[in-house]
Amino acid sequence: MRHLAPPGGDRVVRLVDPRPGGASGRVGQWWPPVMLEADWVDEHADTFDVFHLHFGFDAQTPQALHDFVEALRRNGKPLVQTVHDLVNPHHRDEGEHRAQLDVLVPAADRLVTLTPGAAREIAERWGRTALILPHPHVVGQAGLVRPRPVRDTFTVGLHAKSIRANMDPLPVARVLADALAELPDAVLRVDCHPEIDDPASHHHAPGVLDELREMDRNKRLRLYVHDYFDDDALYDYLINLDVSVLPYRFGTHSGWLEACHDLGTTVLAPTCGFYAEQRPCLSYGHDRDGLDEASLRDAVRTAYEERPLWRADPADRRAERLMLAREHETLYADLL
Repeated sequence: MRHLAPPGGDRVVRLVDPRPGGASGRVGQWWPPVMLEADWVDEHADTFDVFHLHFGFDAQTPQALHDFVEALRRNGKPLVQTVHDLVNPHHRDEGEHRAQLDVLVPAADRLVTLTPGAAREIAERWGRTALILPHPHVVGQAGLVRPRPVRDTFTVGLHAKSIRANMDPLPVARVLADALAELPDAVLRVDCHPEIDDPASHHHAPGVLDELREMDRNKRLRLYVHDYFDDDALYDYLINLDVSVLPYRFGTHSGWLEACHDLGTTVLAPTCGFYAEQRPCLSYGHDRDGLDEASLRDAVRTAYEERPLWRADPADRRAERLMLAREHETLYADLL
């Protein structure tokens, strides 16, 4: 969202997300957006002209979203929605997210999405036309020109985070460990958050760390268990990888992929979703039906042998950002 305006700013004023009581603002914390409450819309209708929704409606029931839309309507406020996720990466069952989209997508005055594939699916599911606009750069201006480090090893990263519902990291890690063992100076780095080993955590994943630790002891990978990276630490991590593997079984688009593109880190993306339409990457077969191990081995070997460098050109990213700012300003103005 920070990069939907040009570096010098424009006529668009974007309100600060109000923090609800009890939200600490720690890295990685999510809270239900107060702005999605119908009462907030009624009470603050004189403070905004257009409501643009990207994320954050996970905790809202379809009825609550209907009430939110009705509040916008009675206050004469148009709704723009950028459809980032056609399936929710945090939900194993698509039903809840689909029901939420069934309220929002038909109600939106304008729709935006990131790729032609997502636009086609929106047209098929809801008969709506979405404006296709690419994702802006994620890394800041200084990071776009940061030199990539020179290393003696070929490092492949698999970040399991807190193993959200769409991730299946262990089968991917096993294949990568076997494949990289055959390649000179190749290293597999696996990262994850400690909460996956905490029985009291919502993200508890029994046995996952046990197997990863055993693979680490056997020198098949290097395991790092730590809390959430902040932005600077994340970009340090990514730029020090040659390859980042996305272990997703389902999904739509990826901001992680965009950050890798900014920094010149090759991405191995699954064939689910529309990742390959976002930015150049290598693909391997992975979806709800399982992992295509041969395609993953082929993809990582291709990355090793060819060393593709698909880094974003800073001038292109700046021009893209200016274009996106103009498109959004025009979109909002057309609705008023």
